[in-house]
Amino acid sequence: MCLAVPGRVLDIEDRDGTRMATVDFGGVVKEVCLEYLPDLRVGEYAIVHVGFALQRLDEESARRTLELFENLGLLQEEFGDPDESGGPEGFGESIEEARR
Repeated sequence: MCLAVPGRVLDIEDRDGTRMATVDFGGVVKEVCLEYLPDLRVGEYAIVHVGFALQRLDEESARRTLELFENLGLLQEEFGDPDESGGPEGFGESIEEARR
């Protein structure tokens, strides 16, 4: 299944003319393209689908959605087996690992 998942922007940089962000999805950290939301800032939340930030989201809605997805096991389904990555709280990868 391919979900649109809320995530929090940790870092933003320009890569070869493309605005990219490091985004935290409840402990899983991934790289995301910000071309559809050029004014998104560090600390803000967005709905992300197939690697693209599509819509800004308030923190309360993002946290509720992430909690619901986690309780339903949808984050593990979307991002893989949390036990294989060794990240924070046994879920996902650390920011340092994601940047390597």
